[in-house]
Amino acid sequence: MRKIINSTYISLDGVIEDPHLWTMDYFDEDAQRYAHDLLFSCDALIAGRETYVAFAETWPHMEEQTGDFGVRMNTIPKYAVSTTLEKGEWNNTTIIKDNVAEEVRRLKEQPGQNILQYGFGSVSRLLVENGLLDELRLWIHPVIVGTGNTADLLTTDGFGATFELADTTTFGSGVIVATYRPAPKKEDA
Repeated sequence: MRKIINSTYISLDGVIEDPHLWTMDYFDEDAQRYAHDLLFSCDALIAGRETYVAFAETWPHMEEQTGDFGVRMNTIPKYAVSTTLEKGEWNNTTIIKDNVAEEVRRLKEQPGQNILQYGFGSVSRLLVENGLLDELRLWIHPVIVGTGNTADLLTTDGFGATFELADTTTFGSGVIVATYRPAPKKEDA
């Protein structure tokens, strides 16, 4: 069965929004290699509407600058979870509107490589709540962003989950990728 791997940039103060404003100084050769290997270990992307739209506006113009990484981003099958998108404007997109957990479970059961999700939001929470997220890779950046808006943070009130540390990777820039897997459910005594 395929795994769903979430890859999210996060600051020391828990901020995940607008990472392009605070991560670029830390995207060294180690980070580039890690991101490349992660993308090429997957053969599908899944995203919520906001991430999908932002990527669809950016990546079609990035191939010359990013080489095979950009080509892979533009050609890989994409699954956008949205009740408002009518059609996917970005190459090779399928819109998932209804029965999201069931549709994602079906995707995981198909043959192929893993499925990658960038960023953490409502779709990520749905995946965690339904036991569909297999790995959470937090790219912890050595920066305090200082925003106070709860919408900028990894999660919101009312959502919680327990994970176990599976691996860590440290880059020369000081970024640590902490890989977590959902902790097994404890049986009621």
